[in-house]
Amino acid sequence: MKKFALAAALSLAATATFAGGYEEPIIEPVIIEEETGSSSGVWIPLLVFVVIAAAAASSH
Repeated sequence: MKKFALAAALSLAATATFAGGYEEPIIEPVIIEEETGSSSGVWIPLLVFVVIAAAAASSH
C-alpha cells in the first residue's frame, strides 16, 4: 500500500511540473520569391501548341 501511495504522489508531482509548461508556438512568415524578367516559361508551352496544331492541320 505504501508503494501505491508513493507512486500516486510521484505521478501527481510529475503532472504538476508540466502543467504550466505551455509556450505559444512561433510561426515564421513564408517568403515566396517569384522570378521576374524571364519569359522562357512562356515559349515552351507555346512551341508545343504550335507543333500540335501543325500536326493536326497536316493530318486532314
